[in-house]
Amino acid sequence: MPKSNKISMSVIRRLPRYYRFISELADNGEQRISSGKLAELMNVTASQIRQDFNCFGGFGQQGYGYSISYLKSEMENILGLNKVNNAIILGAGNLGKAVALHINFAERGFNIKGIFETNPNIIGTKINDIEVMSESQVDEFIKNNDISIAMLCIPRQSVATIIDRLYSCGIKAYWNFSHFDIARKYSDTVVENVHMTDSLMTLSYRMNEKLKSEEKTEE
Repeated sequence: MPKSNKISMSVIRRLPRYYRFISELADNGEQRISSGKLAELMNVTASQIRQDFNCFGGFGQQGYGYSISYLKSEMENILGLNKVNNAIILGAGNLGKAVALHINFAERGFNIKGIFETNPNIIGTKINDIEVMSESQVDEFIKNNDISIAMLCIPRQSVATIIDRLYSCGIKAYWNFSHFDIARKYSDTVVENVHMTDSLMTLSYRMNEKLKSEEKTEE
């Protein structure tokens, strides 16, 4: 369990990457690993791994390292992957369809119960054996299916028109691909914003810095 409730977001954002590497080791039949070996695999420092893990109590023993099965189990507890969260996807266009088709939600503790759309040409089609429903049905569906998460694969202006309905139905957690600031309007929500162009601009910055460094080396 965490030593403190105040764990930095930078540590939290590293947890999924730790979990991904630990899961791969478990799938390969590995039973134990040291912080040094894990650091080598992940291209980070062993001290960072130990510091991050110590935020949650440590997990390892000196001279023994980490039990991979135990570490994986504890990571699942921390990330909430040992629970089933019912979710809906708003938007069945290119983005919503890609999200629904190419992410294995079940193995991460998410159950996609419904997909909703406003385009009449898409309503009634199926994505992963889930029939796309009209957005007008979303309120009743949420109330009848114990939905806790909405995944918003729709434009900002579309979120602005539906967010009040979702919130009124009790949805307090959002995976938000739009640029609408949900938390500003509803401060008691939990929102994970996904801005893919931000990641692309970060890549551009790193490329630019690498280029400048290489140019200085050549001088």
